[in-house]
Amino acid sequence: MDQLFAPWRIDWVERDPEDDEIDGCPFCVLPERDADRESRIVARSEHSFVILNNAPYAPGHVMVIPDRHTGEWADLTDAELLDHAKLKVAAIDALEAGFDPSGVNAGENLGGAAAGGSIDDHLHTHLIPRWEGDTNFMPIVSDTKVIVEALEASYEKLHEAFAALESADGGETGAVELRFSASAGQ
Repeated sequence: MDQLFAPWRIDWVERDPEDDEIDGCPFCVLPERDADRESRIVARSEHSFVILNNAPYAPGHVMVIPDRHTGEWADLTDAELLDHAKLKVAAIDALEAGFDPSGVNAGENLGGAAAGGSIDDHLHTHLIPRWEGDTNFMPIVSDTKVIVEALEASYEKLHEAFAALESADGGETGAVELRFSASAGQ
C-alpha cells in the first residue's frame, strides 16, 4: 500500500463543516467577512483582492478578483479594470519575492463549464507560480496531485511579500492594503 504523508490535512478533517458553508458567491461573501486571514485573502486594493486558491495547482496559487460581481469584463469601469491590472502586477511581484518561481502562469476560465471554471459568474484571474521540473509522475500514474506546502505557509510568504511592496499600506492583522496611483503610467 502506498502512503502519502500530509499531516497539515488534519485541519481539514477536524474542521466544522458549517464554517465552510457559503450562501452565495464565495468571491462576494469571503471579502465581506471580518476574517481575511481565515478567508485566505492576502491583499486588497480599492476595487479588487487577492485570495489563495483552496485547491492550488502549486504553492502560492492565487486569484486576483474584482470586488464587483460580474462575469463580463465589459461590465467593469475603467478604474476597476486598471485597479485589477495593477493588483495582478503587484501579485506577480509578491509571488516572485515570496516563492522565487521560474515563471508564473496567468489565466482565466471564461465561458462557464466549457472553459473549466467552477465559478463563472464572478471574474477572476489565476496566477500560478511554476518551477522548472515542478510536475512529476503522480498525476499520470496515480491520478494524484502532490501539493508540497500548506496553505497557511503560502499565506505567510505572500503576506510578507505583499507587505514589502512600495504600494503596501498596513496589513498587520489582515490582508495587506495596496494603494495605486491614479495615473496609468506609474
